[in-house]
Amino acid sequence: MKNISYILLLLALVPWADAQQRSPEALFKQWDKNKDSKLSLAELPINARRNFARVDTNKDGAISMEEHVRFLKGSSQLKGVTVLRDIPYAGTKNPRQMLDLILPEKRVGKEPLPVIAFIHGGGWRNGNKSSGVNRVSNLVQTGQYVGVSIGYRLSGEAIWPAQIHDCKAAIRWLRGNAKDHGMDPERIAVWGTSAGGHLVSMLGSTGGVKELEGKLGKHLGQSSRVSAVVNYYGPSALLQMNDHPGKMDHNAANSPESLLIGAPIQEAKKKTRLASPLTHVSKDDAPHLHVHGTKDPLVPFHQSQIYHAALMKAGVESTLITYQGGGHNAPRVVGENQVRLFLGWHLLGKGKKLSDEIISANR
Repeated sequence: MKNISYILLLLALVPWADAQQRSPEALFKQWDKNKDSKLSLAELPINARRNFARVDTNKDGAISMEEHVRFLKGSSQLKGVTVLRDIPYAGTKNPRQMLDLILPEKRVGKEPLPVIAFIHGGGWRNGNKSSGVNRVSNLVQTGQYVGVSIGYRLSGEAIWPAQIHDCKAAIRWLRGNAKDHGMDPERIAVWGTSAGGHLVSMLGSTGGVKELEGKLGKHLGQSSRVSAVVNYYGPSALLQMNDHPGKMDHNAANSPESLLIGAPIQEAKKKTRLASPLTHVSKDDAPHLHVHGTKDPLVPFHQSQIYHAALMKAGVESTLITYQGGGHNAPRVVGENQVRLFLGWHLLGKGKKLSDEIISANR
């Protein structure tokens, strides 16, 4: 996980629309201002300099092309897993409509394995699927799961409901190709952060909503339902986000939510409600685990509170992990403990149901 911050900070300075197509080699050449085939500390963006020493493995005071490429491609060299990248799931050549499969090199048992599919965040307008490989690799390394990282079209390319159409097509692809990769089509969990948390919550609450299925891919006869949802600080009721002000005006025409919908959300209330997981809550929804910081400045903590309460009222298993004093993030310990236990309970039948819990940001 140590290379994630370097990668994200590096990509943050690249136009997000084409970041997924940029190779590490092309990025190196862009940053090498004096064209001496090495990167000095001064040539790195300010926010990436904190990891200079980690990338400079031979400690010669500069980052070579080899060191740069090795570091950025480190996820492909993860021990105990094999990563199959850029698999089209929608029948297109769009790089956003592809997924990565993370397969364990040593499987536990001979039966098909349950699936953990990660969906990235970024305000529906930034980010890409590359971050998901590291997110699920530790669980895949146990030999008990197959991991997936799903890409989707961003709002700069296509507005809602393109994003959920893509994610549902990816889930259908997993079912349609389950036998080829030793996956259990009846045990698929989804995990997402921020905008990805919104999308996994939509997957968990709209399994029976035909209007949101779309018609992408070759597996339209397969279900897009999921077995469990891990929602890291995702929006659940877009029209209510400004009720608890933070650093962003969510009702503004240029807010991530309005750009997703294609209009200021308060001027497109019907469409915005249909894009909100809270609207679709019903008794047959998937079990949810929510993780949210009480001082989140981007997605108010209230979003997880009301969604959690609505699910429980409908009779759906839902657990809220409150990150007391936390912002728009989650501590690693939650992934190592609560998420692992939640997935073990719902995908492996091991352990017991989790209870709501408060975790202090100061511990």
